[in-house]
Amino acid sequence: MDSLTQAMYISASGMRAQALRLRTISQNLANHESTTLNPNVDPYRRKTIHFDNVYDRRLGTEVLEVSAIREDPRRFNLRYEPDHPAADERGYVKTPNVNKFIETADFKQALRSYKTNMNTFSLTRSMFSRTVSLVR
Repeated sequence: MDSLTQAMYISASGMRAQALRLRTISQNLANHESTTLNPNVDPYRRKTIHFDNVYDRRLGTEVLEVSAIREDPRRFNLRYEPDHPAADERGYVKTPNVNKFIETADFKQALRSYKTNMNTFSLTRSMFSRTVSLVR
C-alpha cells in the first residue's frame, strides 16, 4: 500500500479513536451531577479511555486503536444533603467522581486532536487526487 493511502488510514484511525474519546467525555459531563436514590448504590463513575498503537498487517504500519474504556477507581465525592433519599446516616450523598473542569479540558484536547487528524486526512486526500490527475 502506498504511503498516501497509509497516511489516510492512520488519520482515519485517529479520528475514530478521538470520536470515541469525545463521546466518553460527553457521558462524563452529562452525568457529573447525577446521584442515586439509594444510599447503598454507587452513583455514576467517571470513565477513562485508553489507546494503543496497533500494527495493521494490511497497511504495513501502526494505527491508533482504543484498547479499553475503564471506570475511574478514585473515590466518589461527598455532598452534605441530609434530606436527600440517598444520604447516609451522617447526611452525606455520594456524587460522581467527575470534575467538569478536567472533562472540559480533556474535551478541548480531544477535539483539537480530532480536527488535526481530519485536516491531515483532507490534505492527504487532496495530494492523492492531484497525483492521480497528474498521471492521467
